[in-house]
Amino acid sequence: MSGAPAPGNGILFIVAAPSGAGKTSLVEALLQRDRALAVSISHTTRPRRPAEADGVNYHFVTAARFESMIREDAFLEHAEVFGNRYGTARAGVDSRLQQGLDVILEIDWQGAAQVRESHPRSVSIFILPPSTATLRARLIKRGQDDPSVIETRLAEARGEMAHYGEFDYLVVNDDFDAALEELLAITRAERCLCSRRAVRLQPLLNDLLSVP
Repeated sequence: MSGAPAPGNGILFIVAAPSGAGKTSLVEALLQRDRALAVSISHTTRPRRPAEADGVNYHFVTAARFESMIREDAFLEHAEVFGNRYGTARAGVDSRLQQGLDVILEIDWQGAAQVRESHPRSVSIFILPPSTATLRARLIKRGQDDPSVIETRLAEARGEMAHYGEFDYLVVNDDFDAALEELLAITRAERCLCSRRAVRLQPLLNDLLSVP
């Protein structure tokens, strides 16, 4: 009971990476290992791919609906990437945080900058590929884009990676298992920060520090 999350004390984790760095696979594995984390499912105007499910991979919406949500100030962050729009609904994230639950966002560096403004205590992690050659090989292996699109993605990736210094942590996804262990170490360490844990452990601290 003493280790239960305190209301409103959830941690917001941000994970960003260039396309092909392995962000989605790492976050999926992280969620399997760290059951205290909940992922926020983004809204997107991007067409649904054959293996994707609405409400599981993304909330797939029309451009008109997306614009309506912007006007309603429904997004915590939103950005356009490769001609498609992506956004994180504010209500779902803030509701979980208010319940004391930890939330993870898979977004790009633009979205991360927006989230840091409204949630300055959020924890941001940037995932890097081990080399340009590896990043190109991963994009080719996915089989989703033609060569010209892959080169465009690589050019965009260089611009994205230039923002690495804006993040709290850097993880290089060379060895998948090692990268996953680093992500786990980050989530565990952040929960142990005195400024966070003292709030969560207030009943225990009151008991330990009370005069008999």
